[in-house]
Amino acid sequence: MASTEDKVVAKQENATTWKDSFYNPRTGEFMGRTASSWALILLFYLVFYAFLAGMFALTMWVMLMTLDDNVPKYQDRVPFPGLAIQPNSLDIIYNKSEPLKYAPYVQKLESFLLSYNDTEQEKNEECTRGEYFLQDAAEDMEKKACRFKRGFLSLCSGLSDTNFGYSEGKPCILLKLNRIIGLKPRGDPYITCAVKKDEPIQMQYFPREGSIDKMYFPYYGKKAHETYAQPLVAVKLLLTKEDYNKELAIECKVEGSDLRNNDERDKFLGRVTFRIKVEA
Repeated sequence: MASTEDKVVAKQENATTWKDSFYNPRTGEFMGRTASSWALILLFYLVFYAFLAGMFALTMWVMLMTLDDNVPKYQDRVPFPGLAIQPNSLDIIYNKSEPLKYAPYVQKLESFLLSYNDTEQEKNEECTRGEYFLQDAAEDMEKKACRFKRGFLSLCSGLSDTNFGYSEGKPCILLKLNRIIGLKPRGDPYITCAVKKDEPIQMQYFPREGSIDKMYFPYYGKKAHETYAQPLVAVKLLLTKEDYNKELAIECKVEGSDLRNNDERDKFLGRVTFRIKVEA
């Protein structure tokens, strides 16, 4: 059996070996390597990662050089625009005798139309109706936009009736096409709406016949077309007493052009369906 003295010596040797694995004072090694060895390894990885960073930066620079600041490189996934409504709700339910019930819808419409005020639209151009406003050859990257004043919406402009018809039970709905860069619809697009399944109701369209003039196309992108205002179509629902307290499903579509409105896979492509119920 090992003596007590031998055990003490063995423990001291083990402690010395364990400490030497971190730093050996006899050879000057730290964790098994000398200072020069560590310096060479650090230099190698410094050069290696600097090379990788340079390659990554070069690749990103080459990729960015192929992009246009104003036009997305790939936009073929959305060849046709969707149709959206304001107020931004597909279920509009309110009591025409309770202002607090329809106030949120009125506020949304008023807020949305602020950019269509005359003070804002005077910055834009008076364009020729029935013609595309082409600016492809313009040297200036900032494109001009055609005026669309909220007054074009007549009874649904919020100017003569600040409640947009909600207080009288004849509410206004605003419709707009989503923006697509370079879109030039063929034909004369217009928007029409109809009640689904129930008896038809009378409607008024502003501008007249729900038309969308060609002069608002094409759109050149958010950066180039900063003051662009999408053309709107307002639909005033001329509800009667017989229509109150009934939920009406109304579908609006873009017609008169090559814009698609019958894709079963996309219910919002060129069309939109919303429900409205006016309580009395």
